[in-house]
Amino acid sequence: MSFRPLHDRVVIRRLDGEEKTKGGIIIPDTAKEKPQEGEVVAVGPGARDEQGKLIAPDVKAGDRVLFGKWSGTEVKIDGADVLIVKETDILGVVGGA
Repeated sequence: MSFRPLHDRVVIRRLDGEEKTKGGIIIPDTAKEKPQEGEVVAVGPGARDEQGKLIAPDVKAGDRVLFGKWSGTEVKIDGADVLIVKETDILGVVGGA
């Protein structure tokens, strides 16, 4: 991907949602909710504090993260649908330390 986010923005690729319910009912595409879990594709250099000092981001490319349902902006980059969010919209890292 030839895109580098600025400041504290993070590019996330959504992970595929569940195709079936626990009871085995297949969910059609039109009824599926968008997943709130994704993989970090790219991370900006970080935000700056009031003194201008760079604050490094807590996430890195490859992390699996949870994010808010209405977070970010959906865009298409190099033919892939991705989500660009601020680092503060990320709720946490799944399986991370």
